[in-house]
Amino acid sequence: MQAAVVQLVPLAADTFDKNKVTPGLLGFVVFAALALGVWGLMKSMSKHMGRVNFEEAPEPAAATAAPAADGPKA
Repeated sequence: MQAAVVQLVPLAADTFDKNKVTPGLLGFVVFAALALGVWGLMKSMSKHMGRVNFEEAPEPAAATAAPAADGPKA
């Protein structure tokens, strides 16, 4: 790998613009790894959110107190 880099550096030196900064291959690899990580987390979160039961059970004390609060109906 190092030999390939040593041979490619003189080729890039002719077209290298010192005023232009690009992320290059390393930037792409890091971005792709982050994208895959976020995709995996979102897939996992979706699976876990599907298992959650959002329906709340009424408390027994609140259920019996609610009719008494209305008072007797005539």
